[in-house]
Amino acid sequence: MTGIAAVVPDESFEAAGETALEAVTTEQPTDFRRLGRGNRKLSALATYEQRDPVVVQLCEELTWLQTEATLLGHIRERTAVPVPPVLASGITDGVAYMVTAHVSGDDLHVEFAGFDSEGKRRLARTFGAHLGSLHEQFRFEEYGALVVDGDSLRAWHEDWGDWLVEYGTSAVERLPGPFDPLREDLLALFETATTAQAPPARLYPWDFRPGNALVEDGQVAAILDWEAPMAAAPALAVAKAEYLVADWYVEDGRPLRRAFREGYEQVRKYPTVDAVHRAAAIADSAVDSTGTVTNPKYPELDAEAAVEFHREALTAVLGQSYS
Repeated sequence: MTGIAAVVPDESFEAAGETALEAVTTEQPTDFRRLGRGNRKLSALATYEQRDPVVVQLCEELTWLQTEATLLGHIRERTAVPVPPVLASGITDGVAYMVTAHVSGDDLHVEFAGFDSEGKRRLARTFGAHLGSLHEQFRFEEYGALVVDGDSLRAWHEDWGDWLVEYGTSAVERLPGPFDPLREDLLALFETATTAQAPPARLYPWDFRPGNALVEDGQVAAILDWEAPMAAAPALAVAKAEYLVADWYVEDGRPLRRAFREGYEQVRKYPTVDAVHRAAAIADSAVDSTGTVTNPKYPELDAEAAVEFHREALTAVLGQSYS
């Protein structure tokens, strides 16, 4: 099949890619090229002469794409959050696959900095409204990683406090050496965190950001990459999204955080975000799945400046000056 073997790492991935495409069409693709998205799965674009292109995702972690495919279906059914329709999903030769429609648009990570102030606020407001809608529509009984349970999704961790400490501590411990001066104080936040009452469990799309979105005509056309979703207190998801949407691209994130909040409050009441939520969210955002420090802004900061960006944000949390 045209191009697949040149893109995938081995015969198992090739077989899964062929099965994925055969599930949606008998037409042979004219091109099959890898997309640059994601560290934990392979994504490729298949184009055709007679039909619209499709995106194929392949992954050796069998549950991730199954969970993502199920979540995307529910998001499309319950909300107006723009996500691509799932055309097929399954497992072949120990490799999971998912096929979605291709959505046209420009990478918002690249385009965000080019919007004027009002355009940036409009986009932040949109992300806030979409997260509010997700929190309003997706409610769970427990916390943690979501897995498919019949036609729905569920988490399995009953104690919010224990899960938050585990999640936050793990994020802080993954920070590399340049964060050592902050590590002890950050860990102490979780050791002393108290939860008088278990918060409601809502969808936590931990990678909900412009870097996983497409924009067209100044509007968000699609939000992509919903792998490994979790259930958590709304405040944790809000803290993460504020950092990735409002703070990531600009020198002063306060106007965008206000716009994000305005959008969220169009749908539901804004949660109270405490230092422990921000510390967990920022620490988790500072390092990617390969252990590499992430690079904010666009053009992206170099490694040294990226470390300083995250250190300043975490220092502000510890000093309770993050607002």
